[in-house]
Order: sequence, then C-alpha cells, then structure tokens
Amino acid sequence: MSPESTPGWRHKTNTEGRFVRAPSLFRHWVTTDGSSGYRAEPGRYHLYVSYACPWAHRTIIFRRLKKLEDIIGMTVVDPIRDHRGWRFADHDPDPINGFHFLREGYLATDPNHTSGVTVPVLWDKHTSRIVNNESSEIIRMLNTEFDEWGDAGTDFCPRELVDEIDELNAVVYTNVNNGVYKCGFARSQEAYAASFAALFETLEMLDERLATNRYLLGNALTEADWRLFTTLVRFDAVYVGHFKCNKRRIVDYPNLSGYLRELYQMPHIAGTVNMDHIKRHYYETHLALNPTGIVPAGPDLDFEAPHGRG
Repeated sequence: MSPESTPGWRHKTNTEGRFVRAPSLFRHWVTTDGSSGYRAEPGRYHLYVSYACPWAHRTIIFRRLKKLEDIIGMTVVDPIRDHRGWRFADHDPDPINGFHFLREGYLATDPNHTSGVTVPVLWDKHTSRIVNNESSEIIRMLNTEFDEWGDAGTDFCPRELVDEIDELNAVVYTNVNNGVYKCGFARSQEAYAASFAALFETLEMLDERLATNRYLLGNALTEADWRLFTTLVRFDAVYVGHFKCNKRRIVDYPNLSGYLRELYQMPHIAGTVNMDHIKRHYYETHLALNPTGIVPAGPDLDFEAPHGRG
C-alpha cells in the first residue's frame, strides 16, 4: 500500500485533482543567543534525514558545507517507507532515542499528532522534542546560527541578496521543487497539464539564466542553487519517468546540465547523493504510481563528466 493512499499521508489532492502539500508542523527556531528558547550549542541538536528525500538532502548539504558534522549529529532513515512512515533500519538504528519509526518522535513532541511524518527533523536532545521539520528554515539556521563552531566564512544567504534569493526560491519551489510532485500526484489531466507546463517553462527560464550567470544569482553560490540542485539531481533518474515529467531531461538542457555537474563535483557534494536510496524510495514506496515496485536499472548518469562552467 502506498503512503499517499493511506491514513496519515500529509499531502492530498483537491477537488480539481491538484496535489496540495500540507505545511510543516513544527516551526521553532534555534538562535545563537537562545532568545527563541532554543540556543545554538554543540552536541545539543540532531538531524533525522533521508538520502532519498530532496527536502532532507538540503539539510545534509548545509550541515556538510558549513562544517557542522561534529556539532550536529545525523541519523539516516531507511529509504523504504510504508503506511507506518519513515523507519529506522536494523543496520542503522536511531542512536538518540531508540525509535523504530520517526513517528515516535512526532508523538513525543505532540501526543495528539495524527497527520503525516516527514523528514528532515531537527531534534533537541535537551527537551526531547522536535524543534523544526521545515527544511527551508532548518538550512537558514545551519547557515548562520552555529557559526561559532562551523564555517563562519561561508554564507549561502548574504543579507544583500536575501530578497533576490527569496524571490527566486518562491518560483523554483512552486514550479520545480514542488512542481515535479504536482505532476506526479495529479489526479486529473488538467491539473497535470498545468503543472507540467509551469515546470518546463521554469526550467527553460533557468537554463536561459545560466547561459549568462555562473550560478542563479551571478557569481555568488547561494542557498537558491542548493535548493534547485536537490531536484535537478533526481530529475532524470526519477521524475522524468516516475512523475511523468518527460518533455525534456536535465541532460538535454545545455546550461542546466553543466551547472548540475558543477555543483555535484564541488567538494563533499557527491557524498551527499545516494542514488540507490533515491531510486528505491520513489519506485518501491509510491506503489500507486508503480504497482510492481520494480526499480528501473537506468538511466546511465555521468555527473563526473566535464561541466564546462568556466
């Protein structure tokens, strides 16, 4: 049984057959000074993530690039989930709470929790509760609030660019990051067609933008690039076929394809991409879309090929 068809799956389709993503539930912030009630401290917080999930992938990247591995722990859930939600594999158990399913952490935070369970989760070991499960907010915390212990010299959301980053993020989120899901989980031809058109119009716009820009906002590598990257790296392997996003592959775009390879080839990034987890999760979990659970053997992807982004 696929999670999107079971009780507790957070995301629904409306009466027009359009996929609707529910808002994240826990939205507290960790701050350097602790004014939020959650002070940034080494060893206090733990990330629960999935290598399969593009939203969790953002936080894995930021934790790595901000050099916070020794400051914030991380546990990876099993890529296969069923109606019980994300689980911890026997070979990779939860070392913090001994949870068997991530849902246990949601219930520990809110005993009345009845909706879905998502990753990433930022967990506070001091209060034994979830601080935040919204990836866009977690990466902003990782970017600035732990600079006393991490890499303060790396800033993916500089103040002078934050408005441009937010504006571009909104378009990319709506039409690309979430757009592939709106295509894949559409329940009407009209809903699918609208999302499909918006997705590829936006990819065309981004490809044109990268014809003259090294990165999305010029020569500065920002949060906007990493938020796009986690969708692009999954696109040809999963979204083209599984989510019916088949007008073009990323490899068919001259600028997006080189840009994707450049980001992938940056130090430490390849190690955050687990294509086995990615493919197994989508094809073995979304059984309403892939009833046999068969995982495709292809496509051949060469993210190590020269990127040409001089």
